[in-house]
Amino acid sequence: MAQGTNSISSPVRIGICAPSTPFTRDAANRVIALAAETHPQAELIFDEQCFFVEGHFAGSDKQRTDSFVALANDPSIDAIWFARGGYGAARMAHAAVGQLADCAKSKIYLGYSDAGNLLGALYRAGIDEVVHGPMPTDIGKPGGEHAVSRALDWIVHRQANVLEPGLVEGKKHAAFNLMTLAMMTGTRLMPDLRDHIVIVEEISEYLYAFDRAMFHLCSNLATHGLAGIKLGNVGDIPENDRPFGENPEEITERWCKNNAIAYLGRSEIGHDVDNKIVPFGLLKI
Repeated sequence: MAQGTNSISSPVRIGICAPSTPFTRDAANRVIALAAETHPQAELIFDEQCFFVEGHFAGSDKQRTDSFVALANDPSIDAIWFARGGYGAARMAHAAVGQLADCAKSKIYLGYSDAGNLLGALYRAGIDEVVHGPMPTDIGKPGGEHAVSRALDWIVHRQANVLEPGLVEGKKHAAFNLMTLAMMTGTRLMPDLRDHIVIVEEISEYLYAFDRAMFHLCSNLATHGLAGIKLGNVGDIPENDRPFGENPEEITERWCKNNAIAYLGRSEIGHDVDNKIVPFGLLKI
């Protein structure tokens, strides 16, 4: 894999919206302060929508759509950074991506977890710089400043040492939360993952639910010509009333084998502060 740094011209204007659940002003201020210290070239623009609350969501479906579209279609903004996950992006991703102007196609789009719905829809639409990586919400985790800085290292500098170390030059990659990708499969958000190494991670799911999602994913992608599946971190697994009998890697290996998909080992992505950067498609440095 190529190494080095390829900087974007300064300043780098980063628009931040919340396509799923609300962010807090305190957390936003902490991210802004960190960026000012570590990445002074970055100008962070938190859309007011990040702080809206409508039931579970960061505003209505329309408000979340309008915020994303306005930032993406603003030619002065270089990157769109999703504030946090939590369910919601699936409700607005198709409508939002359908409203993108030409200038939106050259931006970076970065997030993970439920934001994978938007990443998938953007990649399906032919957007070149779709990236799985840390979000502003990670500032709230112990050591989370390292995750936030890692995302900024990529957006601002394309710094190669923040990439997932197992990425293979000359191969296509995509990375998702397992449950998000499994639920996206078969919908109008699902991108073409033919010839891709697909990396999945999970958090806070019972092992039987992990097994169910892996069954659904592998069964549906068995004929899609994947280059293989890699497994990221699977954390905070709830205790069931009886042992499941397999760990996440054994489950993944079994479903891959049953569906003639290559299992390619482990990967350093997940809902944790060590979550590494995975650009979709062919690696570009």
